[in-house]
Amino acid sequence: MQALIETIAGGLMLGALYALFGLGLSLSLGVMKMINIAHGDLIVLGAYLCSTVMQLLGIGPFVSLLAVVPTMFVIGYGLQRVLLNRVVGRGALSPLLLTFGLSIVLQNVLQEFYTADTRSLQAGEFALQGFDLGGVSIGLLPLVSTVISVAIFAGTSWLIGHSHLGRQARAVADDPGTARLVGVNDRNFFALVTGFVLAVIALASVMYGIRTPFSPTAGPERLLYSFEAVVLGGLGNVWGTFVGGLIIGVAQLLGAKVSSGLGPFFGHLVFLVALLARPQGLFGKGSR
Repeated sequence: MQALIETIAGGLMLGALYALFGLGLSLSLGVMKMINIAHGDLIVLGAYLCSTVMQLLGIGPFVSLLAVVPTMFVIGYGLQRVLLNRVVGRGALSPLLLTFGLSIVLQNVLQEFYTADTRSLQAGEFALQGFDLGGVSIGLLPLVSTVISVAIFAGTSWLIGHSHLGRQARAVADDPGTARLVGVNDRNFFALVTGFVLAVIALASVMYGIRTPFSPTAGPERLLYSFEAVVLGGLGNVWGTFVGGLIIGVAQLLGAKVSSGLGPFFGHLVFLVALLARPQGLFGKGSR
């Protein structure tokens, strides 16, 4: 029984990280109606930037966020203004093709600069620390990652529901033409949203890089987990993405108990079954 509780707790904490991966994708879908195939590669880019800053300045991964988060925001803002705004609102195929090409470019650039060798972000003793809670062993790093994920989701939900930027986001998502008529610069707003998305990705990248070795070709796997969390929860539903990530994480660790190599398979299987049962996602609205 104790082992089962530890597995579920570990799955929830892993799922919180997957949810953080998916938050940016959920915002892109909800606000810009755009699927970013390069989303996973941008997560890997954030991990490599963190590794570079750590090597250059001799600092830890969390301190490096002071440089990586603003850098990723600028990259996201510039990427949307220069490239992605050209395909927003032009159907589903154009963003897919453009971001697919961007994904290939990012993978090749990362491999050229950093080689194909795997890396990881060293957090020292912090990554190994843990504590017992009622006989259940809890790792400190996964717990901190979960707390950060919940805080970011709560902050994002508040921004969308109660701030001027959130009202602009809802207006642009519902009717971009009318939003422009009342003075909303949707192109600049999209760039701000993408900058925010990449800033969130920077935080997720550090948690990912500490827990798992990464390589230039690791992006598609991160995209898959992100996409599953978003679709499982319901397209554009922020808290739905969080719940979807938790379900995928728990399914993976429970599957790993059956066989160490079947963890990801069980996560994908749960996603497929849920999608067949409820195609609009757990919290999505069905269409008549």
